[in-house]
Amino acid sequence: MNRTKLLEQLHDPHISWDIIVIGGGATGLGVAMDAAIRGYRTLLLEQADFAKGTSSRSTKLIHGGVRYLAQGKVALVLEALRERGLLLKNAAHVVRRQAFVIPYYNWWDGPFYTIGLRLYDVLAGKLSLGASRRISKEKTIEALPVIETKGLKGGIVYYDAQFDDTRLAVYLAQTAVDNGACVLNYMQVVGLLKDDTGRVSGVQARETENDSTYLLKAKTVVNATGVFVDAILRMENPQAEPLVRPSQGVHVVLDSSFLPGDNALLIPKTADGRVLFAVPWHNKVLVGTTDTLRRKVELEPQALEEEINFILDTAGQYLTRKPTRKDVCSVFAGLRPLAAQQGKRQSTKEISRNFKVMVTASGLVTITGGKWTIFRLMAERTVDAAIKAGKLLPKPCTTQSHPIHGNKPFVHCNSHLALYGADMPAIQQLMQQEPELAQKLHPDFPYTKAEVVWAARKEMARTVEDVLARRVRLLFLDARAALAAAPEVARLLSLELQKDETWREQQIAGFTALARHYIL
Repeated sequence: MNRTKLLEQLHDPHISWDIIVIGGGATGLGVAMDAAIRGYRTLLLEQADFAKGTSSRSTKLIHGGVRYLAQGKVALVLEALRERGLLLKNAAHVVRRQAFVIPYYNWWDGPFYTIGLRLYDVLAGKLSLGASRRISKEKTIEALPVIETKGLKGGIVYYDAQFDDTRLAVYLAQTAVDNGACVLNYMQVVGLLKDDTGRVSGVQARETENDSTYLLKAKTVVNATGVFVDAILRMENPQAEPLVRPSQGVHVVLDSSFLPGDNALLIPKTADGRVLFAVPWHNKVLVGTTDTLRRKVELEPQALEEEINFILDTAGQYLTRKPTRKDVCSVFAGLRPLAAQQGKRQSTKEISRNFKVMVTASGLVTITGGKWTIFRLMAERTVDAAIKAGKLLPKPCTTQSHPIHGNKPFVHCNSHLALYGADMPAIQQLMQQEPELAQKLHPDFPYTKAEVVWAARKEMARTVEDVLARRVRLLFLDARAALAAAPEVARLLSLELQKDETWREQQIAGFTALARHYIL
């Protein structure tokens, strides 16, 4: 992806857009990819960086949702399990199978969880990742060497999938571009255009790097802005009723010594009736999440003290080594765009991850709710609605079998570059051509200077944050290490983007201020 060349398309008077997608998170990128693969002239605009908001702050799981099965939401689980299976085939370089262990401390919990997870397996059908099974106390300790053994009766093993959320987001953007779409980050939609009949006919957008304004027309416009959908709806109708109830999810990242090995831990019953995950991720342990109703929508939400304490205290009840605040390598928060039913008072845990597609009287298509696992299905339904709203020539969806950029069976090798899939040889070639680029950004992590160069040239990274938060995951894994790497990343980026020393210093200062919020 070359941002300069993509931006030039906005100046081409011969290009007529079929669909403009507002929002570059999981949903918006999925919509742009689907629309482009169907052959529609597609433009996506993201106000910040791709997956800057909620889509970079997930629990890194592609899953059916065990807790939704317990709530009786079988249809939701069924579609999520199907999408999980499709992603394992279409994005094999970034999605992989993950074993989970549920320890139980009451005899009756053993058969209860076993029956539920057997149903989980049945619903997955041919796309099952392996049969769940009950294991003894001894086998549970073997699978989770750090588990609290007092009162332990046994465990249940089951399988779901894990992924890197922002790497997948980048690959969705690249897939869209590979199929003819134009996707642009740092392009903020500031207004909607309407024709003489009052129908939405395009957008007014501001390119935030140079403050240029564009009037862009399209046959249909899709609002896929996650927790910001209400802001776009108010552009169309200032009196629009809110569609979203933002729910905050917080995660803390610990050293791998807190959960050694490859198995993830699922704590099925927390003090507030939810579940808690502890998942091995990039040689760290990701622990979360919370579910806290928030009223203010932000791009950089902050973890509340009670959320951090809840995670550490709950994890400490199940681990022999109790994590404390000083053990936290990084903490991050995200806002879920829960689609609550109008007129109903519901707690966040009662609001499922169902999604809604709606079309206003003026033809604006809005998608809200959902989760990463079902982004493809959400995109399919949204594009179907956009076709009708824009009176486009109908074309079938084929994303069920379409490989995502870089797709290559997961390679179990020591190189972290396997995550780049089919692009890995090109990055290795960069390091061969310029040996300096093979050097690490930080001695404790595998990320190299070549990845910074690659992110700038091929993945539209524009800032130090883009690189350290989303192209590589250092900010989310160890915020202090990210701070140490920031000056070198700024230097490399300034060379690639032809920026001066002032820009470099501003980038370091801005990233330093940001990273401090990830440190306790």
